[in-house]
Parts: sequence; structure tokens; C-alpha cells
Amino acid sequence: MLGPSVTDRATAALIGGVALLERAMGYALGGLALVTPETLRRATPCAEWDVRRLLVHVADSLDVLCNAVDVGSVADAPPGSEAKTATELVSAVRDRACRLLGTWVGAGEPDVVSVYGRPLSRTIVASTGAIEIAVHGWDLAKGCGHDRDIPASLAEDLGQLAPLVVSHRDRPHRFGHPVAVSPGSSPSDRLVAFLGRDPRWSAA
Repeated sequence: MLGPSVTDRATAALIGGVALLERAMGYALGGLALVTPETLRRATPCAEWDVRRLLVHVADSLDVLCNAVDVGSVADAPPGSEAKTATELVSAVRDRACRLLGTWVGAGEPDVVSVYGRPLSRTIVASTGAIEIAVHGWDLAKGCGHDRDIPASLAEDLGQLAPLVVSHRDRPHRFGHPVAVSPGSSPSDRLVAFLGRDPRWSAA
């Protein structure tokens, strides 16, 4: 019997939006231990963002995802985190991640979120959030001087889903233009390359 098609796998990943978000957060949060006071000013694969600004952005993104359930809409991002030290920034991200998971797991009806006035299912919003959080987890590790691939199974699922939720309209504002990689590249490398990162990037 033939295995599931690419479309089937992408659909399955989309349906499992909240579970996918939880897996992406588990990966990203695992990299927080790499953050030290010395790494806050280091560059990351996100152009013009150092580690500190990346952590602030991740905390803000988690707040936006919480609002998607609490308020039922996604609009402008909230003000940046007031955390200053490495410890405060890491705590801010962890605290928001815990709140986010609790909010989404316990969410009831309705299942529609207004994203800048456009109605989308919560599942699509969660799946899109999973992609952003996972790739920023990769960015964070790189900025801290470590190679920490996105787990293969997670990268495969996100890689099947990414073309469905990331379009040319998202580039280069949310994601950079795709980077060419070899056919034999790892699922992690293929995913980050599709999202505009060079897998060979190094904070030299």
C-alpha cells in the first residue's frame, strides 16, 4: 500500500495545529538554556536582530497568539517586553509559552480568529505560529553559537505545511526569500532554507 501523499501529510499537520505548536515550543524553549548575558548582543540569522531583540520578538509573538484565543483577533503586536537582562528575557519567553499552551489547550468556541480583519481558523493560526516559533528557536541557537537542528519529524511536518501558509506576500517582511540547498539536505536545513535562512549561517 502506498504511503500518505504530500497533500495528506500537510493536511494532517494542519489539523494537528495545537499539537504542532506544542512540539515547536518544546524545541524552541529547549534552546533558552544557551542564552547568557554575553550572547544578548550577538547577531542572529534574522537581519538586524541580535539575540536580545529576537527574544523580545518571540515573547511578543507568543502574546499575539494568546490574544488570538483570548480576544479572537490578531492585529498589531503589543509593546515590546520590558525585560532587560538575560534571565528576565528568558523568563518572559517561558512564562508566555506556558500561558499560551494553557490558553490554546483550553480554548472553546468559536474556532475562528480575525487576522487583520481576515477570518481564519484557530488551527491555521496555531500551525503558522508553530512555524515561526520553531524557526526562531533555530535562529536563537545559531545566534548563541550553537548548531541545534529542528528535530527531523517536526521539521518534516512543518516543511509540508509551510508552502500552504507562507506565500510570496510574506517575503521579505516576515520571511526572507528561499535559499537553495542540496536535495540531500536534512529536513531542518530544508525548512529553514525555505523560510529564508542559510543553514550554514554562523555568527562569526
